[in-house]
Amino acid sequence: MRDTVTPTHCPYCALQCGMNLTPAPDGRAVEVSERADFPVNRGALCGKGRTAPAVLSSSVRLTSPLVRSEGGALVPASWEEALERVAEGLGRTRAEYGADAVGVFGGGGLTNEKAYSLGKFARVVLGTSQIDYNGRFCMSSAAAAGGKAFGLDRGLPFPLEDIPRTGCVILVGSNPAETMPPSLRYFTELRENGGTLIVVDPRRTKTAEQADLHLAPRPGTDLALALGLLHLIVAEGRTDEAYIRERTGGWEETRAAAMAHWPEYVERITGVSVPQLREAVRLFCEPEAAMVLTARGPEQQSKGTDTVGAWINLCLATGRAGRPLSGYGCLTGQGNGQGGREHGQKADQLPGYRKLTDPAARAHVAGVWGVDPDSLPGPGRSAYELLDALGTDIRSLLLMGSNPVVSAPRAAHVEERIRSLDFLAVCDVVLSETAALADVVLPVTQWAEETGTTTNLEGRVLLRRRAITPPEGVRSDLEVMHGLAARLGGDRNLEKGFPTDPEEVFEELRRASAGGPADYSGITYRRLVEENGVFWPCPAPGDPVTGDPATGVHPGTPRLFLDRFATEDGRARFAPVSHRAAAEEPDDAYPVLLTTGRVVAQYQSGAQTRRVDELNAAAPGPFVELHPRLAERLGAAEGDPVAVVSRRGRAVAPARITTAIRPDTVFMPFHWAGEGRANTLTNPALDPTSRMPEFKVCAVRLEAVGAGRPAPSSP
Repeated sequence: MRDTVTPTHCPYCALQCGMNLTPAPDGRAVEVSERADFPVNRGALCGKGRTAPAVLSSSVRLTSPLVRSEGGALVPASWEEALERVAEGLGRTRAEYGADAVGVFGGGGLTNEKAYSLGKFARVVLGTSQIDYNGRFCMSSAAAAGGKAFGLDRGLPFPLEDIPRTGCVILVGSNPAETMPPSLRYFTELRENGGTLIVVDPRRTKTAEQADLHLAPRPGTDLALALGLLHLIVAEGRTDEAYIRERTGGWEETRAAAMAHWPEYVERITGVSVPQLREAVRLFCEPEAAMVLTARGPEQQSKGTDTVGAWINLCLATGRAGRPLSGYGCLTGQGNGQGGREHGQKADQLPGYRKLTDPAARAHVAGVWGVDPDSLPGPGRSAYELLDALGTDIRSLLLMGSNPVVSAPRAAHVEERIRSLDFLAVCDVVLSETAALADVVLPVTQWAEETGTTTNLEGRVLLRRRAITPPEGVRSDLEVMHGLAARLGGDRNLEKGFPTDPEEVFEELRRASAGGPADYSGITYRRLVEENGVFWPCPAPGDPVTGDPATGVHPGTPRLFLDRFATEDGRARFAPVSHRAAAEEPDDAYPVLLTTGRVVAQYQSGAQTRRVDELNAAAPGPFVELHPRLAERLGAAEGDPVAVVSRRGRAVAPARITTAIRPDTVFMPFHWAGEGRANTLTNPALDPTSRMPEFKVCAVRLEAVGAGRPAPSSP
């Protein structure tokens, strides 16, 4: 048994690092070892990946369904009882209030097969439009901006291996040294090869310490910064006029908007000096090739779509998109953040990244599903809007792979909404803070106990493979949906449309995605094993237009847009945008800015990583990072408890004093529940296009705990 080595992938971030798993003698646990053949991480793993097997232990994970007893406690139950209760709860709501009174909330960590089945389950079995997922909180603004500019959203339009070979990278609002450590080698190699790295972040993070130039703008001003850089590119004659004429549209209006953002004006808004702006333009424009990569910093804003669009404009104006070793890309966060939104668990999409409002898309997918296109509901609420409607318009909720009690903005309000539901069912591997509020908790399989595909930040579709047998009492999410379809479908035999074999589900996903923007129809499990992943779009074998002329097998598409963009006329579109303030700016009552993010030893809401002793030893709890000047005005010393107060609530955590942050800004990581929950404070103001909440900037005041006195209004 110990000689059986299973090559697979990490359960955490969007790198989906390759690893080998070897079963331990008991056959239940596994040991992680290096897998050097996978090109993304080349054997390297971070602490989260190395310790991932710890969550497989029965001592920390769920191994039996739980139901709410008459006394109010969650108690063990049989699967039959648990599924009956879920079907009864969801069915009762549907019968009394209509299909849209039932909500479904998914996760960016679900495999493609689960995400696909969940979207189908919501629309075919429940008949509800009210489905979205926590990936809305990840990179929806980048997706919206990329779709507008290029006609297609894929996190990176090129493989990570291109990064070391370009001339300059501007990394905006990203800290890969802590969020995805194995990727940092690409930026190190970039500099070793003579390229330059510019990091844009209000904190001097571990990534910023590696940069040739660190720009530290005031939170919420990334849009103004990008516009100021474009102004200088135009003023210094660094635009690629031939490229603009031949491959883009919308330049004149965009140029006019940028010219209204002169350098001194941008310096006043952002705090980034004019000499730094000029140096950034020089470093970006002098090499033949360059890239702009964004992450949550510019995206998690109420103007995130416009902000990302402004950074894309830099690539278009200088001819750096759709050319080798150049372009714009987004560093996706969640493990299947890319695939999770491509196949139907997002409120406005159908499989293959098709639009739910497109009659042809509805007809195609309905044909695969064997239903009338008119029976498919229209678009529903986005993630935060769905959570905000719980207990009122939405009376029951089925939730898979998410922990919004910790991860959602204005989290205390979201927790209150969840508590007000008539019925809540949660599928999870651990008893998360959200699962603890459920009427029924269904224990489901984990990454090492199941097979399924994910799509990493490059658009590379991968196969995670089952290495061990799950404990008795645990079932897969696919089995859950199969069982619920049988109970909720009446005499329609809907369970036949929800197979429990992941490869069978993937075969249907291939047909449903065929011809769509995210076309997986040419991808098979066999190819994923043999080729170490396949980049989408990958049309079906034998396609006379896109298939390989010799074999009929499409090779996949590692690099997009080299010949044309995915718009109707093949041209990219500039974004004519102008700076505007954050939804909530500091004032006398709340004079300080709060920004949030991650630390290296924890992941997302921490539901899994907070159960790993080694990770907790490295990052045991929340903290408030603040500048010495601000700490002095507050009278706080290192480690003192500090209260951070916004218009939405109050969080308390120890002070961490450092010059690595701006004096007008504090930082809190968002991995913890309880009194240190950062998302108690954050602002749910939504981007009008992406519906992304403004996690990255809100106004707060600080109080020395015990004294009850706020800091002075001028940090």
